[in-house]
Amino acid sequence: MNTDTLADTAAEPLKVLAFDVFGTVVDWHSGIVRAVDALGLAVDGNTFAREWRASSKSALALVNAGVQGWTRFDELQLQVLDELLARRGITHLSDEQKRELNSTWEQLAPWPDAVEGLTRLREAYTICSLSNGNLGLLFKMAQRAGLPWDTILSAETFRAYKPDPKLYRGVAHVCDVQPHQVMMVAAHQDDLDAARGCGLQTAYIERPQEFGPNCPDLDRPDPANTRFATSLIDLATQLGC
Repeated sequence: MNTDTLADTAAEPLKVLAFDVFGTVVDWHSGIVRAVDALGLAVDGNTFAREWRASSKSALALVNAGVQGWTRFDELQLQVLDELLARRGITHLSDEQKRELNSTWEQLAPWPDAVEGLTRLREAYTICSLSNGNLGLLFKMAQRAGLPWDTILSAETFRAYKPDPKLYRGVAHVCDVQPHQVMMVAAHQDDLDAARGCGLQTAYIERPQEFGPNCPDLDRPDPANTRFATSLIDLATQLGC
């Protein structure tokens, strides 16, 4: 590629912002803690929420590795929930109660800055989810939380879970833009590292309370990120929205 072509490519404007959802746009920890505590289970809600999240990530990795066949996120979450409850000797919940607890993932509240920040960013860019959550879950969440997505993309769209490159390359393909015209927005550096490896720009959003008030987030942003912001409102301001 000659110098003129490189200059033309570098000048192509940012067009699409793709957002991680759990932890970046919505507060998963508080929602799960409230749901667990409401059932009166003999467990600490904070600990259970964090274990559910961690076990889910391991389950997603098994699907990506081919150890388990393709399984939608909500179904996988229910499998993990069954295992966690059994491990703790909690056997009295009915199937309906477990499904209701699992549905908490689609009812999570947005962070206080999320709706305003997304609304401002949508004025200048196409905004979409790029989440491991399945499509139905993300649609219901958006309706409940008022998340103003232009489109909803998920692992289910590409039948692979992050950090599989199919998702990051796929968002550029679906939106008909070049990878460098997409910015992945997330509160998790591993997500951003994978996105950058596929040619996307990256924006790290600081969420120090993601894992609860008494569990500091040990994730640290990489200076190689395109942007660092303390909130989605801050990101909108940085991008001139």
